[in-house]
Amino acid sequence: MEGYVKFNCEWGKSGAIISDSVFDKINNWRDILYGLKLIGANVKKIGFGNISVRAKNKSDFIITGAGTGKFRKLTQKHYSKVIDYSLIKNSLVCKGPVKASSESLSHAIIYELDPEINAVIHVHNLEYWKKLIHLVPTTHEDIPYGTPEMAKEIIRLFRETDVSEKKILVMDGHKEGIITFGKDLDEAGGYLLAYINTII
Repeated sequence: MEGYVKFNCEWGKSGAIISDSVFDKINNWRDILYGLKLIGANVKKIGFGNISVRAKNKSDFIITGAGTGKFRKLTQKHYSKVIDYSLIKNSLVCKGPVKASSESLSHAIIYELDPEINAVIHVHNLEYWKKLIHLVPTTHEDIPYGTPEMAKEIIRLFRETDVSEKKILVMDGHKEGIITFGKDLDEAGGYLLAYINTII
C-alpha cells in the first residue's frame, strides 16, 4: 500500500468539480467503506482505497483524490475529475482541487472496456484479499498497481475471464487490493459486500 501516483499527472487545479447530488451519492458509499476499514490509511498514514463514478460526459469520471484515504470525512474539495489518459504515455489529465487517485489508470480502463459500467470501487483488506485471491479473476503477481501494466492486465482479465459477470477482481501484485464495479455505485458496492459476507 504505497499510495503514490506512478503516472505522469497533468493537473489543472480548480475549484470543486463535483455536483451536490453526485457528491452525496459517492460520499455515502465512501463513508460506508471507510466505516468498514476498506478505505483508510496504514500505520505510516498513507491513504488507501478509492471510489469513482462516470461523469455526465461519458469519457470522464470523478474519483477520490490522491491521499484522501486518511480522511474520515471528505468534502467536495477531495474529488478530482479525470478527463483524459494514455497508457502508452503513462499519463493522465485531471482537474479539480486535488490530483486524481494513484489507481486512476485502473479505473479509466475499466470504464473504457464496458460502457455499461458507471462506478468502480477499489478497497484494501488483507483478510478478504487472501480469501478471494484466485477464487475470482486475479491479476498476475508481478504486475504493480497504478501502472500501464496493471491496466493492460485488467484488459486481459476482461478478455480471458468471467470478470464482467462477477464484477470483481483481485490484484495479486497489489497486496490487499480488491476492485468491484457495476452499473452504479449501489451495484458496485453491493457486489463488494456480498462477496465479503460470503467469505466471512
